[in-house]
Amino acid sequence: MLEIDGSYGEGGGQLVRTAIALSAVTGKEIRITNIRKNRPNPGLKQQHLKALETAARICKARISGLFPGSTELSFAPVEIEGGKYNIDIGTAGSITLLLQCIMPALPFAKEEVELTVIGGTDVAWSPTMDYLQHVTFRALERLGYSGSATLKEHGYYPKGGGKISAYFKPCRLRGFHFLKEEEQIKGISHASNLPAHVPLRQSEAASTRLMEAGYPSQIETQSFEAFSTGSGITLWTGYIGGSALGERGLPAEKVGKHAADEIIPELKAGASVDIHLADQLIPYMALAGNSSYTVRELSLHATTNIWVTEQFLDVKFRIEKKEGLFEVSVG
Repeated sequence: MLEIDGSYGEGGGQLVRTAIALSAVTGKEIRITNIRKNRPNPGLKQQHLKALETAARICKARISGLFPGSTELSFAPVEIEGGKYNIDIGTAGSITLLLQCIMPALPFAKEEVELTVIGGTDVAWSPTMDYLQHVTFRALERLGYSGSATLKEHGYYPKGGGKISAYFKPCRLRGFHFLKEEEQIKGISHASNLPAHVPLRQSEAASTRLMEAGYPSQIETQSFEAFSTGSGITLWTGYIGGSALGERGLPAEKVGKHAADEIIPELKAGASVDIHLADQLIPYMALAGNSSYTVRELSLHATTNIWVTEQFLDVKFRIEKKEGLFEVSVG
């Protein structure tokens, strides 16, 4: 059994998600201790439980320690199966983080996997669904990954109720060296159960800030009625994205500016991927081999993901500083 210290590095939920996914791929039984040890509320939360439960269903794993606040779990996978799965997180817990727990394993499934997931599509501290669709999946496609997700309904904190459908096919991953892609910035500004001027003001503020920095953009606006109330905006170009979410009392103009201010430093740095995609790509690059990217800053999330991945796979990542950027390569 492989022992993983859940407090290593960033020590959060991502470490657990990556470990579970790679356990499923390699068939290695694992025990994770000290889960989220240094967080204000240590242990597993509801959204972690639903992700782990889903992973266990897909690979017929034996799992213990699956309860709120648990700081230790064991996971013993059998084989990664295909099929259709309906998952309701039950809160505004992040759908994209749930997918993060299983997506690295799905190229190795026996057959196609279809998912319908209900939860949060636009929640703090996680990629938005628009980011997953337009940045993450685009990058993974370059590595030979075969998967897609369709956003059916937005779900915001605290009510959730967002809905997506996703489809994955077994595939053979291949190496890829990511280079900076020069494209016009695109985006989606959206709001649910709010006046139509809210997404428009978000869009205009983001577009103005981007243009001041020398970057033209094309941002679509969407206004609709849904189960939960909220707003957000996601911007992207190539393998780089930025987003911001509305909050009660926060002017729409500030939301748009926040999204622009998140992507502008990434664009100015000239790196091939943004700092968030940089950590998401690690397990896929290790499974594909012979891959690399540049990033302006190597986050603790990324270095932690590298450490976890190297526990499971016979790979060694190389990190070099070149012309003010970090080059991360494997293979």
